[in-house]
Amino acid sequence: MAEPIDAQERLDKIVVLIAANMVAEVCSVYVLRSDGVLELYATEGLNRAAVHQTSLRIGEGLVGLIAADARALNLPNAQNHPAFAYKPETGEEIYNAFLGVPILRSGRTLGVLVVQNKAHRTYYDEEVEALQTTAMVIAEMIAAGEIEVLAKQGPALDLRRTMHLEGAALAEGVGLGHAVLHEPRVVVTNLIAEDADRELSRLDSALEKVRLSLDQMMSRREIAHHGEHREVLEAYLMVAQDRGWVRKMEEAIRNGLTAEAAVERVQSDNRARMLRSVDPYLRDRLHDLDDLANRLMREIVGRPHGAATFPEDAILIARNMGPAELLDYNRDQLRGLVLEEGGPTSHATIIARALGIPAVGQVAGAVSLVEDQDAVIVDGDTGVVHFRPMADIERAYAEKVRFRARRQAQYRRLRSAPSTTRDGRDLTLLINSGLLVDLPHLDESGAAGIGLFRTEILFMVAHSLPRVGEQEELYRRIYEAAGDRPVTFRSLDVGGDKVLPYIRAVEEENPAMGWRAIRLGLDRPGLLRMQVRALLRAAAGRELRLMFPMVSSVTEFTAARALVDKEIRHLKRHGHATPDAIRLGVMLEVPSLLFELEEVLSAVDFVSVGSNDLFQFMLAADRGNTRLTKRFDPLSVSFLRALKRIVDECERAHVPVTVCGELAGRPLEAMALLGLGYRQLSMPPAAIGPVKAMARALDVDRLRARLLPRLEPGRWPGHMRSFLAAYAEDHDIPL
Repeated sequence: MAEPIDAQERLDKIVVLIAANMVAEVCSVYVLRSDGVLELYATEGLNRAAVHQTSLRIGEGLVGLIAADARALNLPNAQNHPAFAYKPETGEEIYNAFLGVPILRSGRTLGVLVVQNKAHRTYYDEEVEALQTTAMVIAEMIAAGEIEVLAKQGPALDLRRTMHLEGAALAEGVGLGHAVLHEPRVVVTNLIAEDADRELSRLDSALEKVRLSLDQMMSRREIAHHGEHREVLEAYLMVAQDRGWVRKMEEAIRNGLTAEAAVERVQSDNRARMLRSVDPYLRDRLHDLDDLANRLMREIVGRPHGAATFPEDAILIARNMGPAELLDYNRDQLRGLVLEEGGPTSHATIIARALGIPAVGQVAGAVSLVEDQDAVIVDGDTGVVHFRPMADIERAYAEKVRFRARRQAQYRRLRSAPSTTRDGRDLTLLINSGLLVDLPHLDESGAAGIGLFRTEILFMVAHSLPRVGEQEELYRRIYEAAGDRPVTFRSLDVGGDKVLPYIRAVEEENPAMGWRAIRLGLDRPGLLRMQVRALLRAAAGRELRLMFPMVSSVTEFTAARALVDKEIRHLKRHGHATPDAIRLGVMLEVPSLLFELEEVLSAVDFVSVGSNDLFQFMLAADRGNTRLTKRFDPLSVSFLRALKRIVDECERAHVPVTVCGELAGRPLEAMALLGLGYRQLSMPPAAIGPVKAMARALDVDRLRARLLPRLEPGRWPGHMRSFLAAYAEDHDIPL
């Protein structure tokens, strides 16, 4: 492998060496091209003139069958196999025994390695293992790009194939850049072992460390009881202690691989087979096995957990991630986000929208199909991702980026235009925020203020609980940036899936409906009082608007109001200035409040509809479950009726109401909200321009005359999304 020779000569030498060492009369290497064809790249024993001339499609012949199934084929009489395909130019009709193994890397089939003999024989397991080990070495040679020069006259290799993948559009925008894996694979550079006993010892030591870390995780108090997390860890432990799994890695080491190469080889085999499985349970377990193998690899090579250094135009690729993890990256270098999981209302998606990062989720196999530094295009408008795109696709998307820039310029020209509908209805368009970096968007978007400031994000990115003084300073900076525009703070919405690293998590079967938000705040009043005190001090001489999340009954709100009153008395007693006015409200996101609306509206100063959680609780559809994202529509009749009842009751009680969930930031959904009667909407900053453009072209009264009768009981309204889209098209309303 180290000889200074060209790629073809190196392949030719490799097949000669393999044939000699395995006492085989034939050894051939087939490489998978981007057009799905396996091309003969080198051979010893077959007709040399067939090299680069003979080819088989995936599934064609024995070689194609190996590539399709990603598993070895060991036959004493190959010509009797129903898949045998005769290629007269090769001269292989005189050979009977056949052993072929896939050339795999990260579960992807890059080619096929074959040995053949005239005699009828079945190859020994040791020979199969040795050929698989050699195939791994060839896989790294292909991945390194060494043999690409041999394909320059024809189709490129499959490893460099342009891939067009479809997922779910999560955050608008288009990003062009280069891939960075959130959990980078450990690239094995040292494949061949010099001392098998030493490698076995390295493997054993790393396995012991992984098992010990899992044991320690199992013993932690927060997962000591039964629950989904514990079951996952128990499954990890079962695999980590499985002798069959360990034995395969030990056999690979005895056949000449280093410990890290053995782990990669065995996991690559597992991945290739499980990806082709029709059993959904096995496919779901693939992520668990990958994670365990990656843990083991990192222990062996001594590499810390975490992502690589970013290029200037990074496209982040991950299976899934939390909001704090996304915030760890440098926003200036991040051009896009691709997730194998993730839904439109997941917290990572919300952060991506707030930061203006194009994002696509539910992209199956993204992590396995891309290499670090591969060119990537993320289309957050259509939910499409391109890996290693062709030049004409890059040019088309570069033009799309320029077009979006021109459209954004048009929206910026609307910045100072009044937020008024075509028929003269005044609107209040606000932004959702949670970070100091969001604040310049107030001026850039022309928003009327901040309708939702998610205070928990500041807590989630901190390494320890911020003290009152630190919180006060943060809130004061927010007020300074807002100027005379209103800011509505949401009290800490932590717990559930939003875990603070310095507060012990509580294991719950259903965290979204568990001990979180106002429930945690009232049970841990010290935490809530600390935040309220900081907010009151920061708002001295101004108006404080504070709302409480996850309120499920009016008694919870009155308890929270009593806590605020107590803090006001404390500040006055110690001579501190207090806000000129205090407005307290609730996030209406728990359906039970719909049945206490009269009592709630008589107690609060304002209401904010948290459409994300309200929708998931009403439809019993977990917002993080990717299997359900396309099943339920927030423009369904039942949800629109609930939203209409809220706005009607608020109008009757003269209580201001705002919609601050992700629903308000999409022009079509925002149009429906205006038709229902909402006049205050809070959304991601990038949505202000598109929603304002839509609203200025909309005659609200005309829409209401068509929309509201469809929501009357006893009338089948048809598909509401289709109706609204057709209405917008008929009336030239930009969406």
